[in-house]
This record gives sequence, structure tokens and C-alpha cells, in this order.
Amino acid sequence: MRSKIKVATSLVMALATVSLVPSLAQTQTTAEKQLARPELAFTYSYLRSNAPAGGCGCFSLNGGSASLAMPVRGSAVAIAGDITSTTASGISANSYDLSLTVYSAGVRYAPPLRRARWQPFGQMLVGVAHSEGSLIHAQIGGSSYGANAFAAHIGGGVDLSIRRHFSVRLIQADYLATTFNNGSNNHQNNLKIDAGLVLRFGGK
Repeated sequence: MRSKIKVATSLVMALATVSLVPSLAQTQTTAEKQLARPELAFTYSYLRSNAPAGGCGCFSLNGGSASLAMPVRGSAVAIAGDITSTTASGISANSYDLSLTVYSAGVRYAPPLRRARWQPFGQMLVGVAHSEGSLIHAQIGGSSYGANAFAAHIGGGVDLSIRRHFSVRLIQADYLATTFNNGSNNHQNNLKIDAGLVLRFGGK
């Protein structure tokens, strides 16, 4: 009798082990899907700036951005880089023009969400901004139309997954600060809005 009980117990344990294998495999697959992957994004960029000194003096710039994010050892944290180039014309009554390019790098955090098509993220980047145009010439004088300044932006956005390797960046909003010489406080507050396409690499 005892031998029969032992055999029955062994069979139950074996069946239980076999039944757990698919569950464990599925859990592992889900965990793998949660890991961040390298991504390359191309977006339309809209900037609202107050470069002229005194009051708002606000104007809009339009252009595009290219960004790259590389996960740190498959974690939710990534090293990110961004290049944004925008232009504007007809600024103020003097119809100044301006081209602004920002090169920045920093960190991005995308919280892992199980089986979610929505992926929020936050980031903080610092770098250099380069400007050219008659607006810069009018503010800093001299014969040079170009200027460089420190730049930093912080913000975040939301991506919607369409396929495993393809997402749509529904919106990204960053506060972008630059420190160009404007004859006053040498500080500009910019609102940066992006939307576009995201390509993700790696995985099956």
C-alpha cells in the first residue's frame, strides 16, 4: 500500500512540475518583454520661445528632432541623446529670423508596464545650443551671426506601441532652458513639443 502511495505521490508531483513549466516560461517571456530596448525616434518639433529680452516677446519655431536611447544593462534607465533643429522668421516688428539647434545628452526613465501598449517616460538632458540669424546679430552685435550657449531640458512623453518594433510618440513635452546673450538676463525659457515615430531594436 505504501509503495502505491509513493508512486501516486511521485506522479502528482511530476504532473505538477510539468504543468508549471509553461507558466514559468510565460512569466519569463513577460519579464523579457518589459525590459527596455534601444530606440531611435524621429519627431516633429515645435518650440515656443521668449528670446527677445523684456516681457514675453514670444514667438514660435518649427523643425524636427532625432533621438537615440540605449538601455543600461536592460534596465528601465537609458542613456539618451537628442538633436533638435528649428527655425523661425518674422520675429517682432523687425522681422528677424532665427535658427536654433540643440545637441544634448542625459538619462531617460521608462517604467516597465506589463503587457501595456502605452509607455510613458521621463528624461533630463543637458548640452549645447547653437543659434544663427539676424535676431542673434541684433542682440549681441558684431559681424558674427552665430552664438553658442548652455542648454538643458527636462520633461517626458507617452509612446503608443503599434507593433513590437514600431511605436508612435503621441506627445513629448519638455521645458528647454538656454543661456544666450540677449542684452538683459541672458536666459530663455522655451516650451518644446514633439510627436512622431519610434523604432525599437532587439528582441524577437
